[in-house]
Amino acid sequence: MKKWLFLAGAILSEVTGSLSLKAALEHPGWYALMALGFAGAFVFLSLVLRAGLPLGVAYGIWGALGVALTALLSALLFGEPLTPIMGAGLLLIIGGVLCIELGRQRAETIREARPRKSGEAH
Repeated sequence: MKKWLFLAGAILSEVTGSLSLKAALEHPGWYALMALGFAGAFVFLSLVLRAGLPLGVAYGIWGALGVALTALLSALLFGEPLTPIMGAGLLLIIGGVLCIELGRQRAETIREARPRKSGEAH
């Protein structure tokens, strides 16, 4: 459960950094929050990896959900367009993230069911 909380922290930190970057274009004081957001994202991402989530899964979920959340929030906060085609793209991103996670779970199930050879570490 801890790894998922760390991943949520990484996503929220990265989205904060991205949104702050946009805000800093008009008000440079936001650059400080941008730097903290991006630094925090990488700290949380390293904690996710130390907690045992595979890199491909962690990076895929972090990147995809970061893109989706940033697009949604930038539409709300900055009035940026969010067209039906963009909405479809966001749904595809979310579907891709679900496929990655379901594939990871399936791979773990197969690996755990496989009989171990003598002397093989698990």
